[in-house]
Amino acid sequence: MNPAKVTDENSAKTSAAKTSAAKTHGKSGNPAKRNNPALRGHNTVKSASAADWISGARLRTLPLAIAPVALGTGAAIVASEPGVYHPVRALLALIVALCLQIGVNYANDYSDGIRGTDDFRVGPARLTAAGAAQPRTVLTVALAFFALAAVAGLVLVLLTQYWWLLIVGVIAIAAAWLYTGGKKPYGYFGLGELFVFVFFGLVATMGTTYVQVGRVNVESWLSAVGIGLIACAVLMVNNLRDIEPDTAAGKRTLAVLMGPKWGRVVFCVFLLLPFVFVGFFSLFYPLAFLTFFVLLIALPACLIAVTGRSAGELILALKLTSIAALAYGVLLGLAFAL
Repeated sequence: MNPAKVTDENSAKTSAAKTSAAKTHGKSGNPAKRNNPALRGHNTVKSASAADWISGARLRTLPLAIAPVALGTGAAIVASEPGVYHPVRALLALIVALCLQIGVNYANDYSDGIRGTDDFRVGPARLTAAGAAQPRTVLTVALAFFALAAVAGLVLVLLTQYWWLLIVGVIAIAAAWLYTGGKKPYGYFGLGELFVFVFFGLVATMGTTYVQVGRVNVESWLSAVGIGLIACAVLMVNNLRDIEPDTAAGKRTLAVLMGPKWGRVVFCVFLLLPFVFVGFFSLFYPLAFLTFFVLLIALPACLIAVTGRSAGELILALKLTSIAALAYGVLLGLAFAL
């Protein structure tokens, strides 16, 4: 027996064992975190293109920011004196809504990415989870949009002198971050739809009306409920697509808690119930009847959501629902204004 050979073999085995231990040391029991590019070395991160950042903003969700401002502005025109308009305040309200929506999209990208939730995704790749951008960079962009929303909101407060709205703004930004951020994000416990209804329905619509005329009327209240429900439909169909990956990642959305069957039923209720308000408004605003044409988009979305099984079909239903939200808000808002 060659002692040198034995020594070399033992040395090789020891080295292999150390290498194996180094690979497994510090690994999380969550396979998502083990495989998450956002938690690997710096060399795995490549430079994101402009198209990647635009995709990260998730433009198809922006109708949820535009629609309530359109409704709130239409309701404000109803409540104003004839010929009195506040375009600057309406524009600032739109900037607040858009920046919050984009900010929350990037914040979700960051938070879900570092948690490893997005490693189970079946939809478009995210910046953080795909390693297209450094997590810190994505976080910085999210915070920048929140800051822009805060600045626009501050200008609104200065114009209106409604200082208590600063508290509403702080709560809105906190809610946007805590949807998937923090130690116990409420989006992981089936509360996403509730907060979407409150902030992208009630607060966005009635807030837009209030900063323009100093009060909220029936048009603003009811249309806020309507667009809030459609916003819930957008979130529900998005989460229906992700039931399996969210379950695997431990993300308990309302769709996960209800299951695919009842989730699809609730989606249809969310999307179609707002048209009851359209019927009511049609009694007083003749042009409101035109909003029923949005059903030409909403009904196919419901049919696809109920019958579809693939991720691609549910993504199509999501796109149609977003378009329906925008059309609902613009058409009904114009009916109020004209």
